[in-house]
Amino acid sequence: MTPIDLFAADAHVTDVEVSDPGPARVALIIGSIAASRRSTAQSVARAWAQSRRDAVVVDAPAAAEWPFRHPLVPALPDRPVLIWAEDVHEAFVNRQTSSTRLVTTQPAYLFDTWNAALAGRADALLLASADSDTLRAHGPEVLARRGPFASALVYESPDGSKTADHVLRTASEALLVQAFRSADPAERLELCVRALEGGRTAPRLLAAASVSMEVNDLDAAARDLDAALTQAPEWAAAHFEHGKLWLRRDDMERASAAFRESAEQLPTFASAWANLGATLGELDRPEEALAAFQHALTAEPDSHQALNNIGVVSRELGRLSESEAALRRVIERVPDLAFGHYNLGHTLFLQGRYQAALTAYAEGQRRDPERNPVQASRLALCRLATGDADGAIRELQQACVGLPKAYRQQILSDASAVAWALLTHKPDLAGWKDVNDWLTRESAD
Repeated sequence: MTPIDLFAADAHVTDVEVSDPGPARVALIIGSIAASRRSTAQSVARAWAQSRRDAVVVDAPAAAEWPFRHPLVPALPDRPVLIWAEDVHEAFVNRQTSSTRLVTTQPAYLFDTWNAALAGRADALLLASADSDTLRAHGPEVLARRGPFASALVYESPDGSKTADHVLRTASEALLVQAFRSADPAERLELCVRALEGGRTAPRLLAAASVSMEVNDLDAAARDLDAALTQAPEWAAAHFEHGKLWLRRDDMERASAAFRESAEQLPTFASAWANLGATLGELDRPEEALAAFQHALTAEPDSHQALNNIGVVSRELGRLSESEAALRRVIERVPDLAFGHYNLGHTLFLQGRYQAALTAYAEGQRRDPERNPVQASRLALCRLATGDADGAIRELQQACVGLPKAYRQQILSDASAVAWALLTHKPDLAGWKDVNDWLTRESAD
């Protein structure tokens, strides 16, 4: 432990306006120059210490090791304490693909873990620094202030000219640190196996299981995850990775159970709730799925993905006004998200508000570089519902161009079913026969 005055003693004057972080549990200094980040951090520490004269500074574990530690947060003294975590970006560097990325390298998971450990400690602050260039590559959610970073106190330190290319200051001898910085999955697996030779700890087993999934060795992943959970049954990350394994094995029941356990162990971790909601949706349990997505939104209030899921599941439950409200919030936050407009269009269509649905679908198509054929066919049926039969046929023709035969037939079959449903609601619908005749002819080809 270091007296806080000693930690902040050699702070340089910066242009950053610094005040007492107050009740914040996390203060994060972001910038491209390490010296500027540290100086700004020292200024923050000095401001925080003004009302905590007996505070001390404790160094956090080396950030590069965070993904491979359990528990992550060390025991803290029973007095005002500032935990200094320098260069936390090193914890996020992972060259796995996004779909297989080890959860303990994800910024949201790591900082949710710190927040949970510091909950109720008004006298504790995690003061961290991070390189902005590395965050752009490996932690964009930090820069976007998503998840736990929405409530963190964030400072941007002054930039300047770097004297050399940024080099990650990692413990290069640490096998797991090396493994997740490698671009080669085979090399990553070899390094993880070598790390296990030094002891089959829960973090090492979890890392090896993640890479086994990456290279499609699901049996090895299952073996190592079972061993990790035997050692650390309370570890949210191990349950989360287990859920990913069950997804790979298409076992939604076990996946949902694993994600639920992860979410209950770390209730602020939005990804666990989101994955739980998705698996429950696959199990045709929409009420439970909706509750899970609402938990995800509580954990990450700015998440347009959670809002979109709430909108879709609410629609499945027949709660069309709730669906519309959620989906309108999606497109307010992410106007260029094509599927936000598409989903809103579908909800409006089911409400019988065909002109409004047409506008939403058209906006989606305008923003969709791939012009999704299913959504294009729905746009066509919106045109039919508003009495524009010629426009409906043109949209259907464009939607079907170049599609494989089976996919094309499915599009036409679904469109025909919706057209017949429209006729039930609007028996005098102008142009309906022309569209139905076209669909019948095309389906026969």
